[in-house]
Amino acid sequence: MTALTVLLAVFGAQHAQAGVFDDEEARRQIKDLSIKNNERLDTLSKAQFDLVNQIQALREETAKLRGQVETLNYELESTKKRQQDFYIDLDGRLRNLEPQSAAPGENNPADGAKPGSDPGKKSAVDPAAVTREYEAALNLFKANKIKEAASAFESFVKAHPDSTLTPNAQYWLGNAHYALRDCNKAIAVHKVVVSKWPQHPKAPDAMINIATCQQELGDNKGEEATLKSVIAKYPDSTAAATAKKRLKK
Repeated sequence: MTALTVLLAVFGAQHAQAGVFDDEEARRQIKDLSIKNNERLDTLSKAQFDLVNQIQALREETAKLRGQVETLNYELESTKKRQQDFYIDLDGRLRNLEPQSAAPGENNPADGAKPGSDPGKKSAVDPAAVTREYEAALNLFKANKIKEAASAFESFVKAHPDSTLTPNAQYWLGNAHYALRDCNKAIAVHKVVVSKWPQHPKAPDAMINIATCQQELGDNKGEEATLKSVIAKYPDSTAAATAKKRLKK
């Protein structure tokens, strides 16, 4: 009985020690897991915080870029408006310098009209009405109503092929097509100015516009040839000076 008692006591002590060991190991593992989870949470929190900062930075950068784009668009529109106003003002000055010849069909002896014709009878063409029609088309262009301006200039050219204002209308028709991003039509229209009225003040500018369209269409050889032609045909014009600068680039 004594030996059995001793044996049971030994087994009991070992079992108790094993139980204590198991509890300590479990607590250690739980502690390790807790530490690892806390570290993971800290890492995740830091990553989320960094992501939030990056998103905020991107938002600020986007707002800044949007502001820059809006500013550039405003400056571009302002530049286009100033350029339109400049050319329209120049157009008016040139028209004031041009000789105003009588239009066909007016009460003009050279056109076969009788000097003693009825003064109360209206002539076939009213120069004042023609001028108003041209200026109405020009005002549409100035108001940036490009499609309407193109239609008005085209109608003017067809209705008044012999008017002194027709070269100007043809020129502005080409500019309208360019503003509508149709370079092929713009080139065709400006070529009419150059071929039909080569001595008109608008002819060298029309050639510069042709070169600009050729550049946008990727026709570098055509652009170079046109610029050289401007210099050769109109060496003393401002268009020739512009062509020289462009050829140097």
